Amino acid sequence: MRYHSTNGRALEVDLAGALLAGQAPDRGLYLPTEIPRLDAGLLARARDLPYPDLAIEMLAPYAAGVFTRDELGEICHDAYDFAVPLEHVTGRAHVMRLDQGPTASFKDFAARFMGRALGKLVRDRGQRLLILTATSGDTGSAVAHAFLGVEGIEVLVLFPREEISDRQRRQMTTLGDNVATMAVDGKFDDCQAMVKRAFADPDLTDLHLSSANSINIGRLLPQSVYYVYAAARLADVAGGEQVVFAVPSGNFGDLMGGVLAMHGGLPVARFVVATNANDEVPRYLETGEYAKIEPSRVCISNAMNVGHPSNLARLVALYGGQMDETGQIADAPDLDAMRRDFHATSVDDDETRATIGRVHRDHGVVLEPHGAVGWCGLERFLAAEPDHADLVAISLETAHPAKFPEAVREITGHDPDLPPSLEGLDQRDELYGALEVDYAAFKDHLQGEYR
Repeated sequence: MRYHSTNGRALEVDLAGALLAGQAPDRGLYLPTEIPRLDAGLLARARDLPYPDLAIEMLAPYAAGVFTRDELGEICHDAYDFAVPLEHVTGRAHVMRLDQGPTASFKDFAARFMGRALGKLVRDRGQRLLILTATSGDTGSAVAHAFLGVEGIEVLVLFPREEISDRQRRQMTTLGDNVATMAVDGKFDDCQAMVKRAFADPDLTDLHLSSANSINIGRLLPQSVYYVYAAARLADVAGGEQVVFAVPSGNFGDLMGGVLAMHGGLPVARFVVATNANDEVPRYLETGEYAKIEPSRVCISNAMNVGHPSNLARLVALYGGQMDETGQIADAPDLDAMRRDFHATSVDDDETRATIGRVHRDHGVVLEPHGAVGWCGLERFLAAEPDHADLVAISLETAHPAKFPEAVREITGHDPDLPPSLEGLDQRDELYGALEVDYAAFKDHLQGEYR
């Protein structure tokens, strides 16, 4: 399996090359040259396959020539040792809880795969690696935990000082060892821009930089698995029964995992693309004109405070267009096809809070702000498209409510149950650095600390 850059000016690489580089040298993002087909036999068996075994089946074609099936099996069985609950809410609508991993976030699915895969590549090649990651909330903690103690790999996480929850910050600033963190006096987009610039900086090539953000294709491939896992358990996808997914979206990596599954043959009637007030993508799909939001808007669904999603370039590429890393569109994608596949909507904070309260009151289901954005988007879609009301609908809950205790308590009147992964977190000592939005200072820090 080969991978090409969305900018079209870099050589194709195998999965190892894409994982190790993170971003292509032309500043584009890697995509597989072909998307493996999900045949009816696999879709039929998926209903009964344990999650790690389904992951092996789906990821084997992407990893061909890099990991043997036995190696992939070792990675997946080690990575996926937690449940993926499908919680019924009403009618044929469900919430898929992706919050049962070690950092109580959907990011665990990708980060744990990447930590084990990159760890093996580094060991086998006698290399070292510096993982640079920008986080708007949960990515940093998932990456930090997944790579903690991995020999030959160091991790540096940048996060916007004022825009993540206390527990999200503590999950990554209390680890130490090979994990370092820095609070940036800016936005997630500022953190992401500095990380991307570092990857393309010729002065830093000797640091062997890579990414665990969703700019790395290794983040997207594992996330395609849970779409098939959920759909196969709730619908006759082998027989062609379609499902609807509602995906709370910020940097659009989670959505891209589902889109890869759909383009591989999973019968999806529509993706509900639900953003918070950072509505650049809903506006683009409506008008055909793309405009970044600078600075990004601050919302209680903080992990989605993204004014220019990196993975939009991949979506544009899959639909026949070309967008560079700055958001400039050289070739327009097939917008009609995108509008058929995606129902995009923006949910503000008032609607997010109201959704948390309504779903808890009416159904006894506890959502956190990101999951509430997805569920509100699903409600809007089903109201606008009543002919889809009889389909299985699955809304993604991307983080545990206990990561946002103040918001959940204020709205529902109840403290969310604390998962084991968060117990004792508030009493641990923190250690992190500080950084202005200044690439020169960031570069100096990298050269001083890691060279």
